Amino acid sequence: MRASSALVESYARNRFEEQAINTMAQDVLKGLTADQKYIPSKYFYDARGSKLFEEICGLPEYYPTRTELRLLSNHAQDIVRGLRQGDLVELGAGANWKIRTLLEALGPWRRADVRYVPVDVCGPALLESAAQLTAVYPEVRVNGIVADFTRELHRLKSDRPKVVLFFGSTIGNLDEGEASSFLQDVAAMLNPGDRFILGLDMVKPVEILEAAYNDSRNVTAEFNKNILLVINRGLQATFNPAGFDHSGFFNEKQERVEMYLRARRDIYVDVKALNISVALKNGETILTEICRKFSRDGAEKMIRDAGMEVSRWYSDPKGWFSLLEAVLDQPKPRESVNVHRVGDGIDLAT
Repeated sequence: MRASSALVESYARNRFEEQAINTMAQDVLKGLTADQKYIPSKYFYDARGSKLFEEICGLPEYYPTRTELRLLSNHAQDIVRGLRQGDLVELGAGANWKIRTLLEALGPWRRADVRYVPVDVCGPALLESAAQLTAVYPEVRVNGIVADFTRELHRLKSDRPKVVLFFGSTIGNLDEGEASSFLQDVAAMLNPGDRFILGLDMVKPVEILEAAYNDSRNVTAEFNKNILLVINRGLQATFNPAGFDHSGFFNEKQERVEMYLRARRDIYVDVKALNISVALKNGETILTEICRKFSRDGAEKMIRDAGMEVSRWYSDPKGWFSLLEAVLDQPKPRESVNVHRVGDGIDLAT
């Protein structure tokens, strides 16, 4: 039985890796043959990319992580209120700093009653994070799922009560159409009584935004170039990261930071798995990431359009970062709804 189980596990892992490579091939072929060449930002996150991003999160210029962690610390008890015999589902889990704040708020008895379901495209990073978490909280059941949350949320549908977590303003990496489709998929996996917690990086002065994506230690530049190494390994490509410069700036018209790799000279790249060669002229760019920034009105409309409604809003005093809680849209009573300010940046509808 053990040998059979190991074979089944190995087969499933190999099938997933094969599917992941096929998806990468489709994504990269489409991106590198577009007028504005691009590589989807999800390919930053191999094991090295995940570690580089953890390093970015600790940089003085990179405010989102520490601001979001402070919000979670201040409001953890409210976020996990009433959750019993259910799931904490974290999309794009990565490192486990943020979920620890919520697990602490649950306390030992409720932790033993709740299952943590991290979802991430990087299997090794997911396993390492889960091992670290269970070493600290041995009573917690962890059911990690290696999946692309932009395509496979249907796999997470269940009857168990759940709080779905999507931190880091990762939704800002999706364009408007992709974000709309993603949020509709989130709504489809929720049951009445379930909640969705969404982290949002808010619009702020351009100098603050651009400093966060152009750190003085050049860690973001290394993170950006790492995407080329992922493509090299996955698709037998011949990118040389030294041939590219990192560029990150705020596009005010579209309210988003854009990250590019800019060719330092004329470059020719073979992508053997796709049987193509790609030519880039000196100064030509590959778009690797968009990071949309949000206003409150825009965020609430985005949630409404997906069939949900905002039930809580948490924000820091500067309004730099926010967490919103959304639930499935419910018919509104005829009487008006009053909104009042309570505590540190929470709006409660009564």
